[in-house]
Amino acid sequence: MLPSEAELSAEFDASRVTIRRALELVRDEGLIDARQGFGWFVSSEPVRQHLETLGTIEAQLEDSGRHAERRVEEFAFASAPERVAAVLGVTDVLRVKRVNLADGEPFAVVTVWCPADLGRSLSLADVAERPFYELLGVELRGALLRCERVTTDARGNRVLMSEHRFPAHLTEFVVDLPQAAPSLTPSGLRLVE
Repeated sequence: MLPSEAELSAEFDASRVTIRRALELVRDEGLIDARQGFGWFVSSEPVRQHLETLGTIEAQLEDSGRHAERRVEEFAFASAPERVAAVLGVTDVLRVKRVNLADGEPFAVVTVWCPADLGRSLSLADVAERPFYELLGVELRGALLRCERVTTDARGNRVLMSEHRFPAHLTEFVVDLPQAAPSLTPSGLRLVE
């Protein structure tokens, strides 16, 4: 996100009309974009991940010529949060929180919970370098995309919360944010055949 037009006007001691015109010129160059009610932001190609097979988004980024990396922020054994305990059927988990980057820019914060018994043989270095499904040593069947979305109004007040579940073999996950258009499903989610 870029500072608001008012903030840029104050910082550069220029009128808002001048700032807006400058931003529009930079937008015409394809470097930035704007959305009504959201503001100005650095534009970039969406990060796409196909879910019909288990694979990493990092591999897909590398295949498209972009540099992908993970930065692990948390690696800890802990009590499972209530909803995680209900889904995994365990009370103790390995919790790993990481930031995913594409060409040095963060595009996702991912938290993974793994039953503690399966996670005991893993190290911080393991989860920084390889996906969980390669590390667990169990045969996996498939995936379900579960998306929890919190929607805010133009002032940043939280006004909606929703949860969405999609079968991976029918779903393509496309990060296509920011987007302010009204939607009943997470923006960027597309049904594939």
